[in-house]
Amino acid sequence: MFILKVKGKAKIPDYIQLRDANMVLVAYFRADRPVKDMTKFGLAGKEAALEALIGQLPFGKLQALNL
Repeated sequence: MFILKVKGKAKIPDYIQLRDANMVLVAYFRADRPVKDMTKFGLAGKEAALEALIGQLPFGKLQALNL
C-alpha cells in the first residue's frame, strides 16, 4: 500500500490518498481528520501511527506505507 499527501489551496484542505499495489485509489480523506475505521484497509489498531506519519509526510511524494 502507498500513501500520498496532497496540498490544499486557500479553503481546500490537505488530503491523504491511500493506494494499493496497482496504484488504485483505496481511500481519500482529509489530513486533519483521518479515517477512524481502518479495518477495511488492513490498518486496524494503527491509527495513532498513521496520524504521526501523516504529520511528517512531505507533500506530493508517493511513499510506501510501512506501519
